[in-house]
Amino acid sequence: MSLYSTLEEAIDAAREEFLASQPDTDEDDASISQFALQKYVMQDGDIMWQAEFFSGEDDQGECLPIYSGQAAQAVFDGDFDEVELRQEWQTENTLHEWDEGEFQLEPPRDLEEGEAAAEEWEDDDSPSDNWA
Repeated sequence: MSLYSTLEEAIDAAREEFLASQPDTDEDDASISQFALQKYVMQDGDIMWQAEFFSGEDDQGECLPIYSGQAAQAVFDGDFDEVELRQEWQTENTLHEWDEGEFQLEPPRDLEEGEAAAEEWEDDDSPSDNWA
């Protein structure tokens, strides 16, 4: 799993990975059926992205399908608005790192590490936070 700090980097890497997996396909001739995306919040608060392109509608990877058909092809061709993609992302689908390399939709609060991770993500701007 390769994560990138910008959405554009993630899409560029996904395009390169797709073309590498299709050695007989030229970038201009690539037929994309599906675009998938995943947003991650790391323990240190950094936002990371992962993207994937697929030639088949039923193909699956690690990311959530966002666009199919012409919309997926448009993203592959670079004809997309990054702001629009970010706005369409549903926050409840964001994965949070609760242990190194382990992600969940919400941190598990029943374990010591989960509680610690949850506390890192919650910034209630309490007076104790401001003393640091």
